[in-house]
Amino acid sequence: MPTNIDDIIRTRRSTRAFTKQAVDLQIVREILQTASFAPSGTNTQPWKVYVVSGNKRDEICNAVSDAVRAVQGGNLEKKSSYTEVFPYYPVEWISPYIDRRRQNGWELYGLLGIQKGDKEKMHAQHLRNYQFFDAPIGMFFTVNKIMGIGARMDIAMLMQNIMLSAHARGLATCAQAAWNAYHSIVLPLLGASDDELLLSAMALGYKDKDAIVNTLKPPRAPVEEFSVWLS
Repeated sequence: MPTNIDDIIRTRRSTRAFTKQAVDLQIVREILQTASFAPSGTNTQPWKVYVVSGNKRDEICNAVSDAVRAVQGGNLEKKSSYTEVFPYYPVEWISPYIDRRRQNGWELYGLLGIQKGDKEKMHAQHLRNYQFFDAPIGMFFTVNKIMGIGARMDIAMLMQNIMLSAHARGLATCAQAAWNAYHSIVLPLLGASDDELLLSAMALGYKDKDAIVNTLKPPRAPVEEFSVWLS
């Protein structure tokens, strides 16, 4: 496993197939403790993390998967019930973002042998989000509704720390915004208060090294493309 911080950052990937191997919860605790040194505005530390495993993990996965199947089956009443509290993606896409999104999607589907228009296989792959891609540990990140958008930036930095700390320990992760639309199911099962807003989720476990989906390596734009240098 990589030990140099630059190598840890460069080799981290979103994992979409995990083994059933259990994860020591003490290691998860150590990862969270390390990640908590993420910066936050005026040290507010606005994050709250729910770590689910075992029966609680399965309960949440099954409840949300049932709802997703109902939506995929064309239940319009259910579909209207499950909406994001805030939009993660734009309503209208522009280049170069839509181009990168499409490239990533079709490269992923290509690895899985999913052809354009094959809705059944697309739905099946989408549904794997709500099983944490078989990872034994799931995390849900919430923020108090009173906090501003800066708190969401703080929690994003916490999540990045978690992913890097996990990778340094030989574990794999996948940040997942797909759960957000089903907050009305997830939050009560977590025992979250009415003051909490679901921001994201994350799968954590050991990567299935034999799964072809885990060979996906999305490209990164060169520095010259996204930076502006002024002097």
